[in-house]
Formats: sequence, structure tokens, C-alpha cells
Amino acid sequence: MSSINLSHFSFKQLMELDACTRCGECIKWCPTFAEAERDEITPLDKIHTLRSFAKGQYGGFLARLFGYRPPTEESVKRWSRGTYDCTLCGRCAVVCPVHIDTRSLWIAMREQLVELGSYPQVMDTLRENVAAHYNISGDPAEDRLIWSENLETVPEGVRGKEQAEVVYFVGCTVSFYPLTYGIAQSFVRILEKAGVDFATMGVEEWCCGFPLIIAGMGHSAKELIAHNVAAVRELGAKTLIASCPSCFHTWEHTYPEVLGEPLGFEVKHTAQFLEELIAEGRIKLGHFDRPVTYHDPCDLGRTSGVYDAPRNVIRAIPGIEFREMADNREYALCCGGGGDVEMADYDLVAAVSKRRLQQAQDTGAQVLLSACQQCKRTLTACARREKVRMRILDVVELVDRVLEE
Repeated sequence: MSSINLSHFSFKQLMELDACTRCGECIKWCPTFAEAERDEITPLDKIHTLRSFAKGQYGGFLARLFGYRPPTEESVKRWSRGTYDCTLCGRCAVVCPVHIDTRSLWIAMREQLVELGSYPQVMDTLRENVAAHYNISGDPAEDRLIWSENLETVPEGVRGKEQAEVVYFVGCTVSFYPLTYGIAQSFVRILEKAGVDFATMGVEEWCCGFPLIIAGMGHSAKELIAHNVAAVRELGAKTLIASCPSCFHTWEHTYPEVLGEPLGFEVKHTAQFLEELIAEGRIKLGHFDRPVTYHDPCDLGRTSGVYDAPRNVIRAIPGIEFREMADNREYALCCGGGGDVEMADYDLVAAVSKRRLQQAQDTGAQVLLSACQQCKRTLTACARREKVRMRILDVVELVDRVLEE
């Protein structure tokens, strides 16, 4: 078995391996462990495993006495199963008493596992799709705007402009998965009615790179990042808006790090932009009288710290009754759709989403809102599977429904 390459880990992350006190507080907050109950999934076990590998290779009494013994193939496979059966929701970091940045640590572990060749082989298909078609689904790149074909009137900004104040980065899921087409359709209608000078990138929009980054294949995302930034700069945009929390976080935080320079334009999530449009009086909302609840997407909430904007948008709708779920904001339960887990273990995703849907039902709400296309896909699939009569909508879709002329 190959050696562990600690260059995948920052100095801080190596310190975090020793900082873990093995208190076990993280275990009861882990959504995938709660369903699968396999020890290797727990944050504690993943950290302990890597720490034992590192000590066996680089230090410790037994390593000095008997020499280096590489981890066995079976022990690495076990570590891989636990690391990839994680939605990267970050809930464990919230409750960690020593504040370990677990999400970043899990991604670094995946980079190491890719180097070792121990990862779900379906990730190779993901990498091939993005390399060949610049999207996660493997659909032809020229179909990027297929979601716009059902619009009664296709705004000029969708068809393409040479210059625009605002760029709407649609994202792979909304572009190619029919269940989420409505998010993009609703948002461009809102932008048009608000008089926003906007454009999409059309076929020049490539995957943001996030799925590759969290798969442990971040080195394959550099070309995507350079292309996307160049395309937005060519449009002369001052603002980029993403409806996908993962795209939003990747543009806002990862892109400048990879480029080593500021982007030169602002990055906002659709919920933040809607909040601004409402505050400025550029859109007027009509009544909605059905009780709703809201699911915090992990990459918008815990990862990016955006909790208030979507709630402010919801509460701005006259007559609406908003009911919080038991686990909300930084303690919100993951929908199960994150971390690329869906590609390798769909049954685990289904179990996690069922628990979250039950929390929504417990509020008595008739509509479950989120601000993430993947959350909508995952929770809608769960509602259909469990025959639950609850409507799942993105906040953007609800605003479009109540928008007054």
C-alpha cells in the first residue's frame, strides 16, 4: 500500500488531528451515521484513522522500534467508505468543543484517498463528464439553456448579451435536471420584471468545479475556474448571482484563492439579491396564506453563514405564516443531498432526507421552502417516495408566484 502524503493537509489540519479530544460529541450530530450506524462514518473515527496512519509513518514509539508499516488495503478502504459516506454538511464542526474545521479536513482526506486510488469509481464518471461536456450530467454543453425553452417569453438576457451589469450563473443542476428548471425560469422572470440588466453565460457557463473539489479531484477544476472568471469579466459584470449555494460559495471563496487575486466583481446568492430587490421596492409581493417552513441548505447556512436573507424574503410576503423546524440555522439537519453521496450511496441519502422531511411535517406546514436546487431535488424525491402531500419549492419560485405586476 502507498504511503500517506501529508502535503494534502495544511499545518492547521495536522494540528487538528491531535486537537481532537475524542469526546464523541460529533457522533450524535452526524446525519449519515444516524442512519447507517457504521463507526467509520463518524468524524471521530475518520480523524483517529488518519492520525494513526500518520503516526505509523512519521513518528511514534512503535514506528521507531519496528520501522514504517504502511496502512493495509482494507484499513484504507474502510477509511474511504467513511469519508465518502459524508454529506460534508459541517454539522460536526458546529458542536466540536475545540472548533475543528471538519468540512475542509474531510475534503483534504478525499484528496489523499484519490491519490491512493481508494474512492468510489463513479467519481471517475463525474470527472469524465465535466472534462468532456463541462457539466456533471454528461449532457451536451450546447443544451445549457434547455431550461428556458418553456418560458412564454425568453428575456434578452437569457439569449445572451455582450455586456451586462449582472450575470446569472445558473449551475449544472438547474441547467440539466428538469425537476429544478423552475428555479431558473422563476429567477429570470423576476429579474426581467425588476428591470435588472442581466445576462446568462449560456454555453460559456462551465461547471463551477465544486463537485470535483469535494470529490477530492480539485486539481481538475482549475481550468473551469479560469474559464468562468474570464467569461464573466468579458461581460463587464459588476455582480454575479448564483442560485446554487455550492456554486455561490465556490465563486465567493474558492475562486479568489485559486486565482490568487480578487475577482473584480461581487458574488451573491439569489436569496441575498431578492432581499435587496424587496428592500429597494423594485418588486412588490402579493399575499400567500399557506403555512410554510424553511430548510437551511448546508452550503448556504453553515458553510457560507447566510441564514437571514432567505428568511427575510419569506417574511416580506404579506399574510405568510412561517414556522421554523426543530433543527434550524447552524443546527439544521442536512437534506442528504450533499457531498456527492448520492452518486455512491443513494439509499443512505434517502434515509437522511426522510428524517428531514419528517421534521418539516412536524411543523404542520403545507409548503417546504429551501434556497438550493439540490435540496429541492432530494426532498421532492423523498416526498414522492414517502407519499407525503407537501409542496417543495425554492424561495425564488415562491417569490415568482406572489410577484405582482
